[in-house]
Amino acid sequence: MTKQLTVRLAEDIVEFIDERVQQGKAPSRAAVVAAAIDRERRREIAERDAEILARSTSHDDLDDLAAFAAHNPLDNLASCAPFTWRSWTNRARSSS
Repeated sequence: MTKQLTVRLAEDIVEFIDERVQQGKAPSRAAVVAAAIDRERRREIAERDAEILARSTSHDDLDDLAAFAAHNPLDNLASCAPFTWRSWTNRARSSS
């Protein structure tokens, strides 16, 4: 289910949104806004999870995940897609 909202955005942000649509990178303004909000929501969840893992004193299989999160920007997790989890853990272990 979707819900319609009315928002006011700065002119430069609207120009950016419109450019994304005109360049075919998004089907609509709403799609750009929804993707940005979804990305922010995922970033906050990942940041919270990384903080929880960083506070943990147990040593288990999640240590490599915490190391990965600590060395990668969480604002765009899609940029990590070329790396598989196994390639990251092998890389992290070899640099230790």
